[in-house]
Amino acid sequence: MKKAKAWLEKRSIGYETRHIVNDPLTASELRELHQKSGLDRKRFVNTSGKRYRELGLKDRLDAFSDDQLFALLATDGLLVRRPVLTDGTTVLAGFKEEEWEAVFRNE
Repeated sequence: MKKAKAWLEKRSIGYETRHIVNDPLTASELRELHQKSGLDRKRFVNTSGKRYRELGLKDRLDAFSDDQLFALLATDGLLVRRPVLTDGTTVLAGFKEEEWEAVFRNE
């Protein structure tokens, strides 16, 4: 998150934050973000997080339907890869500088 915020601030790109651990995304919001993103749904899962390991999701994730996955992610903001950035049309999940550069270069 720190790198993403610094990246945005360096480029004078305004943003609003939402603490998704205290105010989790709903399953409906996650589904909509996924659809708009065009990304693999696994990009929305925090695969390096403690909760992911505790729940043993590595071997079970592929068996979940989209509805099951988004419902699970909605129960715990720590399961969601952060940051999730959207302008209402474009959605980026996780901070990958080259992806962010490509998106913002086209604006």
